[in-house]
Amino acid sequence: QVQLVESGGGLVQAGGSLRLSCVVSGRTYSRVAMGWFRQAPGKEREFVATINWSGGVTTYADSVKGRFTISRDNAKNTGTLQMNSLQPEDTAVYYCAARYSSGDVSVNTYAYPYWGQGTQVTVSS
Repeated sequence: QVQLVESGGGLVQAGGSLRLSCVVSGRTYSRVAMGWFRQAPGKEREFVATINWSGGVTTYADSVKGRFTISRDNAKNTGTLQMNSLQPEDTAVYYCAARYSSGDVSVNTYAYPYWGQGTQVTVSS
């Protein structure tokens, strides 16, 4: 089993920045790819970014490319999502997710069996 705990959400003005963190614990000796997803009120959960086990492969949703950066520190079992130039449409609950993987990444929610509890990000205009 893998447990995930997010932190770093909050309220920020448009154009501001936030940094989300996800601490991974449990059976982390295997290769775990990490992803960030978000869900706004009344909308389906959507893909934001993902990174493979080594950190060498990343993929972003078009809506966040150039503004968000995903990274990881395997020594600390921590994944990070740096969010810059935030806009009101980025307002959502952000979730960290994990999946065992040999090196590939996935943008699909169903590919991730492990999820954190979510952290609220609110961007005011």
